[in-house]
Amino acid sequence: MKKNMIVLAALVATMLVTSCASKKDLENCQNQNKELTTNYQDTKERLAASQARVSSLEDQLAQQKKDYAALQKSLDKSLSNTSDNNVNISKLVDQINESNLYIRHLVEVKSKSDSLNMVLTNNLTRSLSKEEMKEVDVQVLKGVVYISLADNMLYKSGSYEINDRAQETLSKIAKIIMDYKDYDVLIEGNTDNVPINTEAATMKNIRNNWDLSALRASSVVQYLINHFGVEPKRLTAGGRGEFNPVASNDTEVGKQRNRRTQIIITPKLDQFMDLIDKAPEE
Repeated sequence: MKKNMIVLAALVATMLVTSCASKKDLENCQNQNKELTTNYQDTKERLAASQARVSSLEDQLAQQKKDYAALQKSLDKSLSNTSDNNVNISKLVDQINESNLYIRHLVEVKSKSDSLNMVLTNNLTRSLSKEEMKEVDVQVLKGVVYISLADNMLYKSGSYEINDRAQETLSKIAKIIMDYKDYDVLIEGNTDNVPINTEAATMKNIRNNWDLSALRASSVVQYLINHFGVEPKRLTAGGRGEFNPVASNDTEVGKQRNRRTQIIITPKLDQFMDLIDKAPEE
């Protein structure tokens, strides 16, 4: 009996030991399973993240390829435009060079024209005295000479007849006209706006200022022909009456300036360029 009890106790002890060992193994297995599950989950998540990254990189690569293709197309177009622009720039340079040549030509022509104007002005002003210059206005514009003479140095008071005082001045102007034989000459009479006294003896048969201005111009023309031998076909007489004022008729000074005779000496059109090319010597 005692022996049986010992055997039973041993058997129970063995079972308890075996039970404890199995429980420990189970816990270890459970822990390992839990760890494996966690590792699997982490690995799965990392794999998903890697796949997302790969997908993103593939999208970026595709976009880079598109951008490269666009840049290549733009570069090709730029190279093509550069070639066209080089042609356009070459044409533009030629046009600029042509313009520069034309500008230089204009500058040379203007310089020669200015030289001609200066020579004409010097010839005129040098031949007139200081006293005469007070009543004579001389201008030269583009080779055309404008000489403006006050009426009181040419005509008798209230008349279109040339006075004795005018002879010396007109002789000098006649010399200039004779020196420039290729020039035509217009004698132009001008008055102020004061109506003439048609009752005066010297004004009979003169209807208005226009008549008076034309008669005064005609008197100068005939004086130049008869006294100094100026060729008649070079001369033209014209009257502008009160309709070409150079000052206001509201003042006496203005009226005095408007009562004038202009002698306009101008080259013939077909000879003007020759005068530009070579100004007359002093």
